[in-house]
Amino acid sequence: MRTPQAAALTALALLAAACGGTEGGGAPAGGGTFTYALPADPGVLDPSMGVLNVTNTTLSLAYDTLVSATADGKIVPGLAEKWTVEPDKVTFTLRKGATCSDGAPVMPSDVAASLNDITDPDTKSPIYGVLVPTGMKADADDAAGTVTLSTPKPFSFILETGRSFYVVCGKGAKDHSLLARATYGSGPYKLTEAVPGDHYTFKVRREYTWGPSGGTAKDAPETVVVKIVPNEQTAANLLVAGTINGATIYGPDRARLEATPGMGKKVIPSGNGQFFYHQGDDRPGHDPAVRKALTQAIDLKELAGIASSGTGRPATGLVLDPRPCPGDTITGHVPAFDAAAAAAALDAAGWRAGADGIRVKDGKRLTLRYLYATTRGSGVQAAAEYLAAAWRKAGVEVKLNGVIDTKLSESLNTTQDWDVVWLPIGVTLPSQLVGFMSGPAAPKGANFAHMANDRYESLVAKATEVPAAEGCAQWREAESALFENADLVPVVENTVLLASKGATYEQVAGLFLPTTIRLTQ
Repeated sequence: MRTPQAAALTALALLAAACGGTEGGGAPAGGGTFTYALPADPGVLDPSMGVLNVTNTTLSLAYDTLVSATADGKIVPGLAEKWTVEPDKVTFTLRKGATCSDGAPVMPSDVAASLNDITDPDTKSPIYGVLVPTGMKADADDAAGTVTLSTPKPFSFILETGRSFYVVCGKGAKDHSLLARATYGSGPYKLTEAVPGDHYTFKVRREYTWGPSGGTAKDAPETVVVKIVPNEQTAANLLVAGTINGATIYGPDRARLEATPGMGKKVIPSGNGQFFYHQGDDRPGHDPAVRKALTQAIDLKELAGIASSGTGRPATGLVLDPRPCPGDTITGHVPAFDAAAAAAALDAAGWRAGADGIRVKDGKRLTLRYLYATTRGSGVQAAAEYLAAAWRKAGVEVKLNGVIDTKLSESLNTTQDWDVVWLPIGVTLPSQLVGFMSGPAAPKGANFAHMANDRYESLVAKATEVPAAEGCAQWREAESALFENADLVPVVENTVLLASKGATYEQVAGLFLPTTIRLTQ
């Protein structure tokens, strides 16, 4: 049995790159070691608690999902070779011959246990209600080789849920205490050494032949090392020197790497740069008029260039491409920049300038504690300083609080010590946003910003119960309702550089396709 843990409910988990791969010269070389730089330690490696992107990037080397997706969004077999879909359930037939890293066969009961562990209230899994819909359960038939995922009522993306959770198998399925610093998955790599804060070493499983689209481990590197490199400039230097083989680069070092001969590179979208207002009863952001005024005080176009270091592009939605519901949900739905209107709105809301220029209401100063992750590059730091300066002009006292990812999670969900947070979210389905944007507020749920948008919730309720294509208009309208209410403010669609040297690899939504990793001569 697992010891209950406090859920680390942070949307940072879902910060992810869209599909992309590196391109490099040279013929594939067998054996050897592929080393990848990760900006932060992945922490506990239990897949049911995998909320941080750095955790899931690491786990993707060792674990499989029931189904996978191609670059154009098509669902393809994973551990499941076929499936039948009904409005409120999907039955997967598992392929034969897949084995766990400890040699045990992968059974439907392993899949069911993995899903039901996530949904168990004692687990307090942060991906329940986000990647796995509320109320879902799994039933296995080991004799028939099938597992059925079902929901209490129709759910539009029920098939796609099969790509949203990792299957734990073998001994790990029976004792989750083994998962903190070890892996028990059916993926092509097995963790053999964990040195927190420094590196994680994986060894290949040559017997792996059941990857998506026929992927095997036949030509994969013998060893993969995930090296913790918090400083992006250091990671770039290690790439140039050939000390590491891959890294995802967000900041200004991109230009240097793109100009480096022999460097494999591909620029891909990586989710939005955006900020949220805390809407708790005692917060300035509880008042929608204040949220809209604070948004009007910002030149979002200028902020976009600063936050992305000039490498971003206009954001058009919250879901990563390829979107199941294409369309622009942002344009025309975000309060436009108007400093005079912002000032007038704050006056009307009762926040009047004091002797020192800071606005006051009922004896309380208009103070915003602005929270952001220092691991997201220099652009995010510069964006924080820009926002602070703009809001100070509007009569707001701003206190900047830059922290590492794990402290950000703690502040969001435990101490709740923030008023505005810069928090990129990258999801592949609109349903994955619902737990963050509605429902129980943190620390009881994933709704870290204490949102309560009735229109959003009503539209989502209608969209969820019809097949995905039929509900797309309502999913799009629901997203726009968030922006109109200034619940969150989309600023820019970020891009990242997938860089490599002496190797090639592919990632989808920030996760490795590990059978694509190749060393090159």
